[in-house]
Amino acid sequence: MIIAGGGATGLGVAVDAATRGYSVLLLEQSDFAKGTSSRSTKLVHGGVRYLQQGNVSLVLEALRERGLLLQNAPHLVRNQSFIVPNYDWWEGPFYGVGMKVYDMLAGKLGFGKSKVLSLEKTMEALPTIEPGGLRGGVIYHDGQFDDSRLAINLAQTAADNGGILINYMKVTGLMKSNDMIDGVKVKDMLSGEEHSINGRVVINATGAFTDTLLRMDDKNAESIISPSQGIHLVLDKHFLPGDSAIMVPHTDDGRVLFAVPWHGKVVVGTTDTPVDKPELEPIALEEEIEFVLKHATQYLTGNPTRKDVRSVFAGLRPLVKAEGASDTASLSRDHTLIISLTGLVTITGGKWTTYRKMAQDVVDQASTVAGLNRRDCITETLRIHGWLKSVNTDEPLHYYGSDRLAINKLIDERPELGQPLHERLPYLKAEVVWAVRNEMAMTIEDVLSRRVRALLLDARASVEIAPEVAGLMAQEAGFDAAWQQQQVKEFTDLAAAYILS
Repeated sequence: MIIAGGGATGLGVAVDAATRGYSVLLLEQSDFAKGTSSRSTKLVHGGVRYLQQGNVSLVLEALRERGLLLQNAPHLVRNQSFIVPNYDWWEGPFYGVGMKVYDMLAGKLGFGKSKVLSLEKTMEALPTIEPGGLRGGVIYHDGQFDDSRLAINLAQTAADNGGILINYMKVTGLMKSNDMIDGVKVKDMLSGEEHSINGRVVINATGAFTDTLLRMDDKNAESIISPSQGIHLVLDKHFLPGDSAIMVPHTDDGRVLFAVPWHGKVVVGTTDTPVDKPELEPIALEEEIEFVLKHATQYLTGNPTRKDVRSVFAGLRPLVKAEGASDTASLSRDHTLIISLTGLVTITGGKWTTYRKMAQDVVDQASTVAGLNRRDCITETLRIHGWLKSVNTDEPLHYYGSDRLAINKLIDERPELGQPLHERLPYLKAEVVWAVRNEMAMTIEDVLSRRVRALLLDARASVEIAPEVAGLMAQEAGFDAAWQQQQVKEFTDLAAAYILS
Protein backbone atom coordinates (compact mmCIF):
# COMPACT_ATOMS: atom_id res chain seq x y z
CA MET A 1 0.00 0.00 0.00
CA ILE A 2 1.32 3.46 -0.92
CA ILE A 3 0.02 6.23 1.33
CA ALA A 4 0.33 9.86 0.23
CA GLY A 5 0.23 12.21 3.22
CA GLY A 6 2.01 12.09 6.58
CA GLY A 7 -0.48 13.82 8.85
CA ALA A 8 -2.70 12.21 11.48
CA THR A 9 -4.77 10.31 8.92
CA GLY A 10 -1.94 8.99 6.73
CA LEU A 11 0.15 7.99 9.76
CA GLY A 12 -2.88 6.25 11.27
CA VAL A 13 -3.36 4.33 8.02
CA ALA A 14 0.32 3.34 8.00
CA VAL A 15 0.07 2.02 11.57
CA ASP A 16 -3.13 0.10 10.83
CA ALA A 17 -1.86 -1.45 7.57
CA ALA A 18 1.60 -2.32 8.96
CA THR A 19 0.18 -3.98 12.08
CA ARG A 20 -2.09 -6.11 9.87
CA GLY A 21 1.05 -7.36 8.14
CA TYR A 22 0.63 -5.50 4.83
CA SER A 23 3.62 -3.97 3.05
CA VAL A 24 3.40 -0.19 3.58
CA LEU A 25 5.12 2.88 2.12
CA LEU A 26 4.11 6.35 3.35
CA LEU A 27 5.27 9.46 1.47
CA GLU A 28 5.04 12.99 2.88
CA GLN A 29 5.86 16.07 0.77
CA SER A 30 7.21 18.02 3.75
CA ASP A 31 7.61 16.81 7.33
CA PHE A 32 5.24 14.57 9.27
CA ALA A 33 2.32 16.63 10.65
CA LYS A 34 3.66 19.79 8.95
CA GLY A 35 0.11 20.82 8.01
CA THR A 36 -3.10 20.65 9.98
CA SER A 37 -1.94 17.87 12.31
CA SER A 38 0.54 20.02 14.28
CA ARG A 39 -1.71 23.09 14.39
CA SER A 40 -4.76 21.86 16.31
CA THR A 41 -6.33 23.13 19.56
CA LYS A 42 -4.45 20.24 21.25
CA LEU A 43 -7.70 18.53 22.30
CA VAL A 44 -8.72 14.88 22.12
CA HIS A 45 -12.42 15.50 22.42
CA GLY A 46 -15.87 14.16 21.67
CA GLY A 47 -16.92 17.54 20.32
CA VAL A 48 -19.42 19.33 22.55
CA ARG A 49 -20.41 21.49 19.58
CA TYR A 50 -21.40 18.48 17.46
CA LEU A 51 -23.77 17.51 20.25
CA GLN A 52 -25.33 20.96 19.95
CA GLN A 53 -25.70 20.33 16.18
CA GLY A 54 -27.42 17.01 16.90
CA ASN A 55 -24.62 14.89 15.36
CA VAL A 56 -24.80 12.24 18.09
CA SER A 57 -23.15 9.49 16.02
CA LEU A 58 -19.99 11.60 15.50
CA VAL A 59 -19.88 12.44 19.22
CA LEU A 60 -20.30 8.78 20.20
CA GLU A 61 -17.51 7.70 17.85
CA ALA A 62 -15.19 10.51 19.02
CA LEU A 63 -15.83 9.82 22.72
CA ARG A 64 -15.01 6.14 22.23
CA GLU A 65 -11.81 6.99 20.31
CA ARG A 66 -10.86 9.54 22.97
CA GLY A 67 -11.02 6.78 25.60
CA LEU A 68 -8.93 4.42 23.46
CA LEU A 69 -6.29 7.11 22.87
CA LEU A 70 -5.88 7.69 26.60
CA GLN A 71 -5.29 3.95 27.01
CA ASN A 72 -2.96 3.60 24.00
CA ALA A 73 -0.83 6.76 24.41
CA PRO A 74 -1.01 7.72 28.11
CA HIS A 75 2.34 9.55 27.85
CA LEU A 76 0.77 12.11 25.48
CA VAL A 77 -2.96 12.18 26.29
CA ARG A 78 -4.34 13.32 29.63
CA ASN A 79 -7.56 14.27 31.33
CA GLN A 80 -8.27 18.01 31.20
CA SER A 81 -11.04 19.75 33.12
CA PHE A 82 -12.98 22.44 31.25
CA ILE A 83 -15.24 25.08 32.72
CA VAL A 84 -18.08 26.75 30.82
CA PRO A 85 -18.56 30.14 32.54
CA ASN A 86 -22.24 31.14 32.87
CA TYR A 87 -23.20 34.80 32.46
CA ASP A 88 -26.92 34.29 31.74
CA TRP A 89 -29.45 32.68 34.09
CA TRP A 90 -30.33 29.94 31.57
CA GLU A 91 -26.76 28.83 30.81
CA GLY A 92 -26.19 26.84 34.02
CA PRO A 93 -29.19 24.51 33.61
CA PHE A 94 -28.81 24.37 29.80
CA TYR A 95 -25.11 23.42 29.70
CA GLY A 96 -25.46 21.35 32.88
CA VAL A 97 -27.97 19.08 31.14
CA GLY A 98 -25.92 19.05 27.90
CA MET A 99 -22.79 17.91 29.73
CA LYS A 100 -24.71 15.16 31.52
CA VAL A 101 -25.70 13.83 28.06
CA TYR A 102 -22.00 14.09 27.04
CA ASP A 103 -21.01 12.06 30.14
CA MET A 104 -23.68 9.48 29.41
CA LEU A 105 -22.56 9.03 25.78
CA ALA A 106 -18.96 8.45 26.93
CA GLY A 107 -20.08 5.54 29.15
CA LYS A 108 -17.24 3.48 30.64
CA LEU A 109 -14.66 5.43 28.62
CA GLY A 110 -15.64 8.70 30.35
CA PHE A 111 -12.95 11.01 31.76
CA GLY A 112 -14.93 12.28 34.76
CA LYS A 113 -18.38 13.48 35.77
CA SER A 114 -19.58 16.98 34.90
CA LYS A 115 -21.22 19.19 37.49
CA VAL A 116 -22.66 22.66 37.97
CA LEU A 117 -20.37 25.01 39.93
CA SER A 118 -21.33 27.88 42.22
CA LEU A 119 -19.98 31.38 41.59
CA GLU A 120 -17.41 30.87 44.38
CA LYS A 121 -16.18 27.54 43.03
CA THR A 122 -15.96 28.95 39.50
CA MET A 123 -13.87 31.92 40.69
CA GLU A 124 -11.65 29.58 42.72
CA ALA A 125 -10.94 27.38 39.68
CA LEU A 126 -10.60 30.31 37.27
CA PRO A 127 -9.09 33.19 39.32
CA THR A 128 -8.59 35.34 36.19
CA ILE A 129 -12.09 34.91 34.72
CA GLU A 130 -14.01 38.17 34.09
CA PRO A 131 -16.22 38.47 37.23
CA GLY A 132 -18.71 41.06 35.90
CA GLY A 133 -22.11 39.35 35.59
CA LEU A 134 -20.67 35.87 36.26
CA ARG A 135 -23.24 33.53 37.82
CA GLY A 136 -21.25 30.29 38.07
CA GLY A 137 -20.09 27.59 35.69
CA VAL A 138 -20.32 24.01 34.52
CA ILE A 139 -17.25 21.78 34.76
CA TYR A 140 -16.72 18.80 32.45
CA HIS A 141 -13.80 16.62 31.34
CA ASP A 142 -12.15 16.04 27.98
CA GLY A 143 -8.73 15.02 26.70
CA GLN A 144 -5.67 17.10 25.95
CA PHE A 145 -2.57 16.03 24.02
CA ASP A 146 0.52 17.07 22.09
CA ASP A 147 -0.51 16.66 18.45
CA SER A 148 2.81 16.56 16.58
CA ARG A 149 4.45 14.39 19.27
CA LEU A 150 1.64 11.86 18.76
CA ALA A 151 2.22 12.07 14.98
CA ILE A 152 5.94 11.29 15.42
CA ASN A 153 5.10 8.39 17.75
CA LEU A 154 2.64 7.05 15.17
CA ALA A 155 5.38 7.20 12.51
CA GLN A 156 7.65 5.28 14.89
CA THR A 157 4.89 2.74 15.63
CA ALA A 158 4.40 2.10 11.89
CA ALA A 159 8.18 1.74 11.43
CA ASP A 160 8.42 -0.58 14.47
CA ASN A 161 5.92 -2.81 12.65
CA GLY A 162 7.76 -2.89 9.33
CA GLY A 163 6.28 0.16 7.59
CA ILE A 164 8.54 2.44 5.54
CA LEU A 165 7.95 6.17 5.99
CA ILE A 166 9.75 8.93 4.09
CA ASN A 167 9.35 12.63 4.73
CA TYR A 168 10.27 15.28 2.12
CA MET A 169 9.15 12.93 -0.65
CA LYS A 170 6.40 14.50 -2.76
CA VAL A 171 3.95 12.55 -4.91
CA THR A 172 4.04 14.38 -8.28
CA GLY A 173 1.95 11.98 -10.39
CA LEU A 174 0.04 8.72 -10.52
CA MET A 175 1.01 5.80 -12.76
CA LYS A 176 -1.65 3.69 -14.48
CA SER A 177 -1.92 0.51 -16.49
CA ASN A 178 -5.20 -0.57 -18.10
CA ASP A 179 -6.80 2.57 -16.62
CA MET A 180 -6.05 1.42 -13.06
CA ILE A 181 -3.58 3.15 -10.73
CA ASP A 182 -0.54 0.97 -10.05
CA GLY A 183 1.97 3.38 -8.56
CA VAL A 184 3.24 6.92 -8.02
CA LYS A 185 5.85 9.30 -9.38
CA VAL A 186 7.74 11.06 -6.62
CA LYS A 187 10.30 13.81 -6.09
CA ASP A 188 12.81 13.97 -3.26
CA MET A 189 12.34 17.57 -2.02
CA LEU A 190 15.82 17.66 -0.45
CA SER A 191 17.94 16.27 -3.32
CA GLY A 192 15.62 16.92 -6.30
CA GLU A 193 15.85 13.26 -7.44
CA GLU A 194 12.79 11.71 -9.06
CA HIS A 195 11.57 8.12 -8.82
CA SER A 196 8.70 5.85 -9.89
CA ILE A 197 7.28 3.41 -7.33
CA ASN A 198 4.78 0.62 -7.97
CA GLY A 199 2.07 -0.41 -5.52
CA ARG A 200 -1.11 -2.48 -5.36
CA VAL A 201 -3.17 0.48 -4.12
CA VAL A 202 -2.62 4.22 -3.59
CA ILE A 203 -4.28 5.97 -0.65
CA ASN A 204 -4.83 9.73 -0.81
CA ALA A 205 -4.57 11.02 2.78
CA THR A 206 -3.33 14.50 1.93
CA GLY A 207 -5.82 16.50 4.04
CA ALA A 208 -6.22 20.06 2.77
CA PHE A 209 -4.39 19.02 -0.45
CA THR A 210 -6.83 16.17 -1.27
CA ASP A 211 -8.05 17.86 -4.46
CA THR A 212 -4.50 18.04 -5.89
CA LEU A 213 -4.18 14.25 -5.88
CA LEU A 214 -7.75 13.76 -7.13
CA ARG A 215 -6.82 15.90 -10.16
CA MET A 216 -3.70 13.81 -10.80
CA ASP A 217 -6.14 10.91 -11.18
CA ASP A 218 -8.74 12.85 -13.19
CA LYS A 219 -7.86 16.35 -14.39
CA ASN A 220 -11.56 17.26 -14.54
CA ALA A 221 -12.32 16.12 -10.99
CA GLU A 222 -14.46 18.57 -9.05
CA SER A 223 -12.96 19.89 -5.83
CA ILE A 224 -14.41 18.29 -2.70
CA ILE A 225 -12.48 20.26 -0.08
CA SER A 226 -13.59 23.60 1.32
CA PRO A 227 -10.57 24.62 3.40
CA SER A 228 -11.17 26.65 6.53
CA GLN A 229 -8.47 28.36 8.57
CA GLY A 230 -8.29 28.41 12.35
CA ILE A 231 -5.72 30.34 14.37
CA HIS A 232 -4.46 30.14 17.94
CA LEU A 233 -2.66 32.65 20.13
CA VAL A 234 -0.25 31.45 22.82
CA LEU A 235 -0.05 33.46 26.05
CA ASP A 236 1.92 33.12 29.30
CA LYS A 237 0.41 31.00 32.05
CA HIS A 238 -0.45 33.90 34.38
CA PHE A 239 -3.39 34.76 32.12
CA LEU A 240 -5.00 31.44 33.16
CA PRO A 241 -3.10 30.21 36.22
CA GLY A 242 -5.28 27.27 37.35
CA ASP A 243 -5.38 23.72 36.00
CA SER A 244 -8.77 24.12 34.29
CA ALA A 245 -9.38 25.24 30.72
CA ILE A 246 -12.15 27.62 29.65
CA MET A 247 -14.72 26.72 27.00
CA VAL A 248 -17.01 29.45 25.68
CA PRO A 249 -19.74 27.69 23.66
CA HIS A 250 -20.83 30.67 21.60
CA THR A 251 -18.74 33.56 20.29
CA ASP A 252 -19.91 36.34 17.93
CA ASP A 253 -19.43 34.13 14.87
CA GLY A 254 -21.01 31.04 16.43
CA ARG A 255 -17.66 29.35 17.11
CA VAL A 256 -16.53 27.63 20.28
CA LEU A 257 -13.67 29.47 21.98
CA PHE A 258 -11.10 27.61 24.08
CA ALA A 259 -8.38 28.79 26.46
CA VAL A 260 -6.36 25.69 27.33
CA PRO A 261 -3.27 25.23 29.54
CA TRP A 262 -0.54 23.54 27.46
CA HIS A 263 3.18 23.01 28.17
CA GLY A 264 3.21 25.81 30.76
CA LYS A 265 1.45 28.29 28.42
CA VAL A 266 -2.16 29.01 27.44
CA VAL A 267 -3.47 28.29 23.93
CA VAL A 268 -6.43 30.50 22.95
CA GLY A 269 -8.52 29.92 19.82
CA THR A 270 -9.98 29.43 17.38
CA THR A 271 -11.41 31.04 14.24
CA ASP A 272 -13.21 29.63 11.21
CA THR A 273 -12.21 31.54 8.08
CA PRO A 274 -12.86 30.12 4.60
CA VAL A 275 -9.74 30.20 2.40
CA ASP A 276 -9.48 29.94 -1.38
CA LYS A 277 -6.60 27.53 -1.69
CA PRO A 278 -4.54 25.50 0.78
CA GLU A 279 -1.01 26.60 1.70
CA LEU A 280 1.64 24.48 3.40
CA GLU A 281 2.39 27.39 5.74
CA PRO A 282 -0.89 29.28 6.35
CA ILE A 283 -0.64 32.75 7.85
CA ALA A 284 -2.93 34.19 10.54
CA LEU A 285 -4.98 37.11 9.21
CA GLU A 286 -5.15 40.41 11.08
CA GLU A 287 -8.91 40.15 11.61
CA GLU A 288 -8.48 36.65 13.08
CA ILE A 289 -5.84 37.87 15.54
CA GLU A 290 -8.07 40.77 16.59
CA PHE A 291 -11.08 38.44 16.95
CA VAL A 292 -9.27 36.04 19.32
CA LEU A 293 -7.70 38.89 21.32
CA LYS A 294 -11.08 40.61 21.66
CA HIS A 295 -12.67 37.45 23.05
CA ALA A 296 -9.69 36.75 25.30
CA THR A 297 -10.03 40.19 26.89
CA GLN A 298 -13.80 39.64 27.20
CA TYR A 299 -13.25 36.58 29.41
CA LEU A 300 -9.83 37.11 31.05
CA THR A 301 -9.16 39.88 33.58
CA GLY A 302 -5.53 40.20 32.44
CA ASN A 303 -6.76 41.74 29.14
CA PRO A 304 -3.99 40.32 26.91
CA THR A 305 -2.73 42.58 24.14
CA ARG A 306 -0.59 41.92 21.06
CA LYS A 307 2.63 42.31 23.04
CA ASP A 308 1.58 39.46 25.36
CA VAL A 309 1.30 36.95 22.50
CA ARG A 310 4.27 34.57 22.56
CA SER A 311 3.31 32.92 19.27
CA VAL A 312 0.47 32.83 16.77
CA PHE A 313 -0.12 29.78 14.56
CA ALA A 314 -2.62 28.98 11.83
CA GLY A 315 -3.92 25.67 10.53
CA LEU A 316 -6.30 24.49 7.82
CA ARG A 317 -9.30 22.21 8.29
CA PRO A 318 -9.89 19.90 5.30
CA LEU A 319 -13.68 20.26 5.43
CA VAL A 320 -15.69 18.32 2.89
CA LYS A 321 -18.04 20.45 0.79
CA ALA A 322 -21.74 20.11 1.44
CA GLU A 323 -24.58 21.18 -0.81
CA GLY A 324 -26.15 24.44 0.34
CA ALA A 325 -23.82 25.02 3.32
CA SER A 326 -23.35 28.76 3.74
CA ASP A 327 -20.37 28.77 6.11
CA THR A 328 -17.53 26.45 7.06
CA ALA A 329 -18.56 26.35 10.74
CA SER A 330 -21.61 24.32 9.69
CA LEU A 331 -19.73 21.86 7.44
CA SER A 332 -19.46 18.29 8.68
CA ARG A 333 -16.44 17.10 10.64
CA ASP A 334 -17.31 13.49 9.69
CA HIS A 335 -14.75 11.72 7.53
CA THR A 336 -15.40 10.92 3.89
CA LEU A 337 -14.08 7.88 2.04
CA ILE A 338 -14.11 7.82 -1.77
CA ILE A 339 -12.91 5.13 -4.20
CA SER A 340 -12.44 6.33 -7.78
CA LEU A 341 -13.00 4.23 -10.90
CA THR A 342 -9.22 3.93 -11.24
CA GLY A 343 -8.87 2.51 -7.72
CA LEU A 344 -7.57 5.64 -5.94
CA VAL A 345 -8.72 5.43 -2.30
CA THR A 346 -9.28 8.91 -0.81
CA ILE A 347 -9.87 9.60 2.88
CA THR A 348 -10.54 13.17 4.03
CA GLY A 349 -12.37 15.24 6.63
CA GLY A 350 -12.55 13.88 10.15
CA LYS A 351 -10.47 15.09 13.06
CA TRP A 352 -7.45 14.10 15.16
CA THR A 353 -9.54 12.29 17.78
CA THR A 354 -10.98 9.84 15.26
CA TYR A 355 -7.79 9.19 13.27
CA ARG A 356 -7.67 5.50 14.32
CA LYS A 357 -11.24 4.73 13.22
CA MET A 358 -10.66 6.56 9.93
CA ALA A 359 -7.56 4.45 9.32
CA GLN A 360 -9.46 1.24 10.06
CA ASP A 361 -12.17 2.15 7.53
CA VAL A 362 -9.56 3.02 4.88
CA VAL A 363 -7.46 -0.12 5.26
CA ASP A 364 -10.60 -2.30 5.14
CA GLN A 365 -11.47 -0.76 1.76
CA ALA A 366 -7.92 -0.44 0.39
CA SER A 367 -7.15 -4.11 1.02
CA THR A 368 -10.20 -5.02 -1.09
CA VAL A 369 -9.16 -2.65 -3.90
CA ALA A 370 -5.64 -4.14 -3.80
CA GLY A 371 -6.99 -7.68 -3.85
CA LEU A 372 -5.20 -8.56 -0.62
CA ASN A 373 -6.27 -11.22 1.87
CA ARG A 374 -8.56 -9.78 4.53
CA ARG A 375 -6.83 -9.29 7.90
CA ASP A 376 -8.38 -7.93 11.06
CA CYS A 377 -7.55 -4.50 12.48
CA ILE A 378 -5.69 -4.66 15.82
CA THR A 379 -5.22 -0.96 16.64
CA GLU A 380 -7.99 -0.67 19.26
CA THR A 381 -5.64 -2.03 21.90
CA LEU A 382 -2.31 -1.29 20.21
CA ARG A 383 0.17 0.55 22.41
CA ILE A 384 1.64 3.51 20.56
CA HIS A 385 5.45 3.96 20.54
CA GLY A 386 6.56 5.49 23.84
CA TRP A 387 3.67 3.92 25.80
CA LEU A 388 4.19 4.28 29.53
CA LYS A 389 1.41 3.61 32.00
CA SER A 390 2.29 5.94 34.85
CA VAL A 391 3.59 9.26 33.60
CA ASN A 392 4.81 11.98 35.93
CA THR A 393 4.00 15.19 34.03
CA ASP A 394 6.47 17.09 36.25
CA GLU A 395 9.33 15.15 34.62
CA PRO A 396 10.90 17.42 31.96
CA LEU A 397 10.95 14.67 29.30
CA HIS A 398 7.65 12.96 30.21
CA TYR A 399 6.16 13.39 26.71
CA TYR A 400 8.73 10.92 25.33
CA GLY A 401 7.22 8.15 27.46
CA SER A 402 9.47 5.09 27.48
CA ASP A 403 12.04 6.83 25.22
CA ARG A 404 12.89 9.16 28.11
CA LEU A 405 15.33 6.60 29.52
CA ALA A 406 17.34 6.56 26.29
CA ILE A 407 17.49 10.38 26.19
CA ASN A 408 18.69 10.45 29.81
CA LYS A 409 21.37 7.91 28.85
CA LEU A 410 22.48 10.30 26.09
CA ILE A 411 22.83 13.03 28.74
CA ASP A 412 24.82 10.69 31.01
CA GLU A 413 27.25 10.09 28.13
CA ARG A 414 27.44 13.78 27.16
CA PRO A 415 26.49 15.93 30.17
CA GLU A 416 26.52 19.15 28.12
CA LEU A 417 23.38 17.85 26.34
CA GLY A 418 21.51 18.17 29.64
CA GLN A 419 21.64 21.98 29.38
CA PRO A 420 18.44 23.88 28.49
CA LEU A 421 18.19 25.38 25.00
CA HIS A 422 16.62 28.62 26.30
CA GLU A 423 15.64 29.98 29.71
CA ARG A 424 12.03 30.55 28.57
CA LEU A 425 11.63 27.06 27.07
CA PRO A 426 11.38 23.64 28.74
CA TYR A 427 13.68 21.88 26.23
CA LEU A 428 17.15 20.35 26.49
CA LYS A 429 19.96 20.11 23.91
CA ALA A 430 19.71 16.31 24.05
CA GLU A 431 16.27 16.53 22.44
CA VAL A 432 17.80 18.00 19.27
CA VAL A 433 20.26 15.11 18.98
CA TRP A 434 17.47 12.61 19.70
CA ALA A 435 15.23 14.17 17.03
CA VAL A 436 17.94 13.84 14.36
CA ARG A 437 18.95 10.29 15.37
CA ASN A 438 15.58 8.74 16.08
CA GLU A 439 12.75 10.96 14.80
CA MET A 440 13.69 11.78 11.19
CA ALA A 441 14.09 15.52 11.79
CA MET A 442 15.74 16.99 8.67
CA THR A 443 15.51 20.76 9.28
CA ILE A 444 15.60 23.27 12.14
CA GLU A 445 11.86 23.75 11.65
CA ASP A 446 11.23 20.00 12.06
CA VAL A 447 13.00 20.13 15.42
CA LEU A 448 11.74 23.44 16.81
CA SER A 449 8.17 23.28 15.53
CA ARG A 450 7.22 19.59 15.71
CA ARG A 451 9.75 17.46 17.67
CA VAL A 452 9.80 20.07 20.44
CA ARG A 453 7.18 22.82 20.36
CA ALA A 454 9.43 25.86 20.79
CA LEU A 455 8.09 27.77 17.76
CA LEU A 456 4.53 27.49 19.07
CA LEU A 457 5.34 28.22 22.71
CA ASP A 458 7.65 31.21 22.21
CA ALA A 459 8.49 32.16 18.63
CA ARG A 460 11.12 34.79 19.56
CA ALA A 461 12.96 32.38 21.86
CA SER A 462 12.94 29.75 19.10
CA VAL A 463 14.66 32.19 16.71
CA GLU A 464 17.29 32.97 19.36
CA ILE A 465 18.26 29.28 19.68
CA ALA A 466 18.13 28.46 15.94
CA PRO A 467 21.93 28.84 15.39
CA GLU A 468 22.73 26.52 18.30
CA VAL A 469 20.17 23.96 17.06
CA ALA A 470 21.72 24.15 13.57
CA GLY A 471 25.13 23.46 15.11
CA LEU A 472 23.89 20.42 17.06
CA MET A 473 22.13 19.06 13.96
CA ALA A 474 25.16 19.63 11.71
CA GLN A 475 27.46 17.88 14.17
CA GLU A 476 25.07 14.91 14.32
CA ALA A 477 24.33 14.57 10.59
CA GLY A 478 27.55 15.87 9.03
CA PHE A 479 26.18 19.09 7.50
CA ASP A 480 28.52 21.97 6.63
CA ALA A 481 28.55 25.64 7.64
CA ALA A 482 26.66 26.70 4.49
CA TRP A 483 23.81 24.31 5.42
CA GLN A 484 23.69 25.82 8.90
CA GLN A 485 23.51 29.39 7.61
CA GLN A 486 20.82 28.52 5.08
CA GLN A 487 18.77 26.67 7.72
CA VAL A 488 18.95 29.52 10.22
CA LYS A 489 17.86 32.01 7.54
CA GLU A 490 14.94 29.83 6.41
CA PHE A 491 13.76 29.24 9.97
CA THR A 492 14.05 32.92 10.92
CA ASP A 493 12.00 33.93 7.87
CA LEU A 494 9.35 31.30 8.68
CA ALA A 495 9.17 32.24 12.38
CA ALA A 496 8.52 35.90 11.53
CA ALA A 497 4.88 34.99 10.77
CA TYR A 498 4.50 33.53 14.29
CA ILE A 499 5.63 36.76 15.97
CA LEU A 500 3.16 39.64 16.47
CA SER A 501 4.74 43.03 15.99
